[in-house]
Amino acid sequence: MEKNFSGTLALDLGNTNTVIAFQDEKDKSSVLIEIPGITSAPGVIPTVVWFEDEKNITRIGLSALKKKNFSNAEIYFHSNFKRLIGNPIERQKKKVLNATESGEKFFKILWENIPKELDIKRLVLTAPIDTYKGYREWLINLFKDLPINEIALVDEPTAAGIGINVPLGSKIMIIDIGGSTIDLSIIKTQGGEGKSAPIAELLKFKGEDVSAISKQKIRCAEIISKSGSKVGGKDIDQWIVNYFLPSNQDERNLSIAEKLKCKLSTPEIKPERSYEISLFTEENEEKEFFMSKEIFEKILIENNLLSHLNSLLKDLLNEARGKFCKVVDLNSVILVGGGTQIPLIKEWVANEISGIKINSPPPIESIAVGALAMTPGVKIKDILIKGISIRLFNKREQKHFWHPIFFKGQTWPTEKPFELILQASKDGQNIFEIIIGETKMKRDYDVIFENGLPKLSEFQNEEEVFEWNKKPLRISLKNSCKIGDDSLKLYFSIKKDSSLFIRCLDMNEKELGEFNLGNIF
Repeated sequence: MEKNFSGTLALDLGNTNTVIAFQDEKDKSSVLIEIPGITSAPGVIPTVVWFEDEKNITRIGLSALKKKNFSNAEIYFHSNFKRLIGNPIERQKKKVLNATESGEKFFKILWENIPKELDIKRLVLTAPIDTYKGYREWLINLFKDLPINEIALVDEPTAAGIGINVPLGSKIMIIDIGGSTIDLSIIKTQGGEGKSAPIAELLKFKGEDVSAISKQKIRCAEIISKSGSKVGGKDIDQWIVNYFLPSNQDERNLSIAEKLKCKLSTPEIKPERSYEISLFTEENEEKEFFMSKEIFEKILIENNLLSHLNSLLKDLLNEARGKFCKVVDLNSVILVGGGTQIPLIKEWVANEISGIKINSPPPIESIAVGALAMTPGVKIKDILIKGISIRLFNKREQKHFWHPIFFKGQTWPTEKPFELILQASKDGQNIFEIIIGETKMKRDYDVIFENGLPKLSEFQNEEEVFEWNKKPLRISLKNSCKIGDDSLKLYFSIKKDSSLFIRCLDMNEKELGEFNLGNIF
């Protein structure tokens, strides 16, 4: 790698593997980072920690994985801690470190070993959507003192969708078969239909903590349904060993089985070919066996993997139907995790979810690459310190209200305009006034008194919007409109000079002009 690269580093912490990728600010492509003794493959770090407190020895990744079979591993070896962070339900077995401490040790050692030739201008992290709030809080505390000016956060499903250019606002199914879990989910990405596009949430900007002013609700994908189990690639490895040597628990055999499993998961595999596999017997002797694609699939079927997937899929779709989402509503299916590359699994997906586009990006790095795509190094300029809204009329309630255009904490200049369609509020209307408002730069929080002592109210009121002290823009149409008719298309954007621009079209796509509504500051 060339020296003095400057750009964005993405870290996707996974239950089994963590991915580290880098994008130079002058390059659109990403690079998977190699760290000797830590990465097991380019950009891939086993998500494990070895920590001996009495000797203050900490190892992560590959070097920690190699100590898995050492004495006291049940105490010092820590894995599968990611799913416990921010999750108040699941509990961890007694270890030297708890889940959050394991994560802290992992990131600390990883950060200390980032190649020195990389000048990290921005760090982008990923978060699981089901425990996003608690996980986000943990990350904020973990990285608040990190000597880096910008830290951004994206949710994993949105990053996966962005990475393969799924249209904004789409409903997508994500099938993730990792080393220790199977997770199926149907989510709806943000954006589309006149809504703001999903963006990375900035936790830190220009060296300052900005996490408190971000608008969480516009950042995350919406979970429609979810199902999963604690079965994964490691179980498949054990099934392979058990097929030849029943009840054998030798860790060396699991590593051998895993390598063969990966080989049999490649698309160029020939069904008729047999592959040699040498396993260690209980007498510590090597014994040779032969494995083929046919035998591999037989092992999976005999261990009821397809039946298990059918059950998970049934639960997923039943829950989705309860929220008025059917298979035909899906834009695509995204396969994530190494287990989804197994040909039998791909065939199962194609058969059970027919008629829907199946996307199979690189299984390991797809989320990290998608996260980089949401935080392009040369495009993020600044963040809004107050929200911008437009005044509209609610004909049912017969009163005006403020509709958000851009939210506090959102980045600008804007990548894509915010689209809004106005309806006539009365019969014969042909003139529309564009009235803009903004929130305060600093939010007022509700304070109550208990026993004479002030404390924050548990529920906070919505931020008040104040009308701009500027003359409203008036748009005239040639034809009069009826009440409730779609009448005007508006496209709002914030330019580099911090000006709020609006482009106006009638419903026949005729241009009515582009106007500068004023400076956002």
